[in-house]
Amino acid sequence: MTKAYNKFFINGAWIEPGDRDLLEVINPASEEAFASISMGTAADVDSAARAARQAFPSWSESSVDERRAVIGKIVEGLKTRGDEIATAISDEMGAPMGLAKTAQLGSGLGHFMNILSILESYQFEEVRGSTLVVKEPAGVCGFITPWNWPLNQIACKVAPALAAGCTMVLKPSEIAPISAYLLAEIIAESGLPAGVFNLVNGDGPVVGASISSHPEIDVVSFTGSTRAGREVAKAAADGIKRVTQELGGKSANIILDDAPDFGRAVAGGVAACFGNSGQSCNAPTRMLVSKARMAEAVEIARAAAAKAVVGDPKAEGTRLGPVVSKTQFDKIQQLIETGIAEGATVIAGGPGLPEGLDKGYYVRPTVFADVSNDMTIAREEVFGPVLAMIAYEDEADAVRIANDTDYGLSGYVSGEPENARRIARQLRTGNVHINGAGPDFSAPFGGYKQSGNGREWGVEGFEEFLEIKAMMGAA
Repeated sequence: MTKAYNKFFINGAWIEPGDRDLLEVINPASEEAFASISMGTAADVDSAARAARQAFPSWSESSVDERRAVIGKIVEGLKTRGDEIATAISDEMGAPMGLAKTAQLGSGLGHFMNILSILESYQFEEVRGSTLVVKEPAGVCGFITPWNWPLNQIACKVAPALAAGCTMVLKPSEIAPISAYLLAEIIAESGLPAGVFNLVNGDGPVVGASISSHPEIDVVSFTGSTRAGREVAKAAADGIKRVTQELGGKSANIILDDAPDFGRAVAGGVAACFGNSGQSCNAPTRMLVSKARMAEAVEIARAAAAKAVVGDPKAEGTRLGPVVSKTQFDKIQQLIETGIAEGATVIAGGPGLPEGLDKGYYVRPTVFADVSNDMTIAREEVFGPVLAMIAYEDEADAVRIANDTDYGLSGYVSGEPENARRIARQLRTGNVHINGAGPDFSAPFGGYKQSGNGREWGVEGFEEFLEIKAMMGAA
């Protein structure tokens, strides 16, 4: 029996939208529906945007203490309902429960907590000579978020926007909308004034397009594919809206010959590529190893891939759950077949379901060797647990290969620290992880080239929701 999450949260109230199409939410582990949502229309977006506009004058003038109090209540709610939210994330997009409780829930919580620390010391006003420079809320925001890190991607937009004094309309992914619904319930109990936060479920062509083009929305923040990002930017262009986008990636992981622990760097790169079943835009999906050490790296990667236990997200010991949908599964299978057809060598995994699994959208963790950077699996974002190993001649060649991509979201370098930093500076990416360093919520996140524009996370992500006013003669 499916549970209905069919209301929208508009102007401080849960609204029965009436005669709307219903969409079943599928659990990718069972291929069965476990919930349903209502599919919003342009009229629903209009109601939400107008509520946000009406709420903006008051919330934009709220004090920092008022904003911190609301965000603190949201943090408390996330902690109290953490297990429920983690279970929802696991059910809606297939994350193993360990990952759902730590990384998925933890990252969402981390963004709200980080913004609290920013508000402790952020200076909204600065005197320059006789001029007062004031940073003010940017306006009404429209948020369109993806399914792969559902709470994380919502939190890194909602938290800084609330902290900046903005109001907003959120459209979460219709594929993984339940964790967003639960967050909305927490926000509804936080003391936030009516209209500041609004939730409308639906798809991209209808609700997403309506948000992007709505005249009452000043800022659009989108996370998703580069293809969809282009459509969002086009829809927003007529309104001269501020648009920030976090899009696709094809990140290179350069393993230098002087890596302090070569075996650990290679095995860690395999695990990082497979994390979240490969469904991360910043995943290190291209591993670059020198020709001299490639044979050694291949054997290490083969052994590491064998440890990637695929199975039921609720089972203890599962490292990889299913990918999110049949559409995603079919795309990954096609790209694996293309890799084989173009001459790459499968050293682990390959097409088809993992052994012992005949139901669910499970993908065999796959490693390709003998990959050249012009192959499809080296150019396109697979968004599954598929690693391409590419040989380089020397360090200059490694940098050239790493930068030879349409994307520029993230990069990874393992090597002697000073040398690794030197290589990292040459990568045309918004992030570089050196010697296995993990994410940092206080650091800016975003990409170069077709990986998007603008930044999320940290002070830089917060400032995306501020406008700057210069008041000459005010000081």
